[in-house]
Formats: sequence, C-alpha cells, structure tokens
Amino acid sequence: MGQESFIYSFVARGTMILAEYTEFTGNFPSIAAQCLQKLPSSSNSKFTYNCDHHTFNFLVEDGYAYCVVAKDSLSKQISIAFLERVRADFKKRYGGGKASTAIAKSLNKEFGPVMKEHMNYIVDHAEEIEKLIKVKAQVSEVKSIMLENIDKAIDRGENLTVLTDKTENLRSQAQEYKKQGTQVRRKLWYQNMKIKLVVLGILLLLVLIIWISVCHGFNCTD
Repeated sequence: MGQESFIYSFVARGTMILAEYTEFTGNFPSIAAQCLQKLPSSSNSKFTYNCDHHTFNFLVEDGYAYCVVAKDSLSKQISIAFLERVRADFKKRYGGGKASTAIAKSLNKEFGPVMKEHMNYIVDHAEEIEKLIKVKAQVSEVKSIMLENIDKAIDRGENLTVLTDKTENLRSQAQEYKKQGTQVRRKLWYQNMKIKLVVLGILLLLVLIIWISVCHGFNCTD
C-alpha cells in the first residue's frame, strides 16, 4: 500500500474543523466539509461516502467528527482503524480542555503532523492491522454463535451437560482467537521498538562522527 492511500484528514467539533492535514491539492476538503454538514449531530456512529474513486470516512463521537479521505482501493476497515487511532490521540491530548474552546483550524500546527504520523503508521502496518481486525471479527462471530446455540439449546430443553460441553468448546475457540490477536499486537510493539532503536543508533553514530571531526579539527588532546 502506497503512502498516497490516505489523501486528507481532519478533526472537527460539530461542524467546525479544528485541525486538518493533507499533502495533496484538490476539491476533497470542500467535499468532506459538505459531508460533515450532513452528518447526524446527536449520534455516535461511523459513516462512509463514496465519490470519484475515493471514500470519505467519518467517525462521530461525543460531538466530535474524525474524517479521512482515502482511495477506494483501501479497505474501509483500515480507514476506520486510522480514525480510531486519531480519536484516541486527540482525546488524550485535548479532551475536556483545549478541544472545547479551540477555534477553526487553530490546532493545525500541533495536530496536523500527528495525523501524518498516524497515516504513515497505518500504511506501514496495514497487513498486521488487517490480521488483527480479522481476529476480532472471528471472536465476535464465535460469541454470536455461542449465544445463538445457548438460546436454541434452552428452547429444545437439551441436557445441561451437553450444553456445558458445547459452551466450553466455543469458549476455547474464542480464547484461541484472542491469543492470535495478542500475538499480532506484540509483533507490532516489537517492530516499533526496533525502529526506535535503529533511529537511536543512527543518532549516536552521528554524534560520534561529529565529535571525532571536531577533535581532529582542533587537535583535541587529553
């Protein structure tokens, strides 16, 4: 997946855009703003609109709207995963304080680069994120099947021992899916740590090279 998969993103309070980010030119900001005006203001939900081979994805919660415009080749689940990361980060930074009083686009300088970082992260880890989404869907499916089977068993008056055995089997499947999800998250953490260590090593190497150059230039002695 290329870096250009995400085109534009913003965070809004009501219909007022507080922060936005894009590296592209086009009419998608105006289209996204028009979509924002049409969103139900009282509901906490997710919406997706399609226009000219792009998707306009919205996550609405507690009076705030999080939007990302992406190419239609990018799955909706990946776009929503991006919005959930942005929402969590925005609420952590500004929730209950600056966000409630900020004026239009006043957070561009602070939060615009943050949205860019989240775009890059999602693009770089798209495969792992899709696996994690799949595992979560499987867990949800198992739970639904479990409840459905319990209801059917009660209706048929099945023996309680048989019902318990079926429940334990389904619970084991759910635990296995949960284990897979934990492994995927752990892999993402290790990859992030590896990147940080590489960057730290490069910085230390640059400092050492600069120090050696300065010492040579000024004939440093003990």
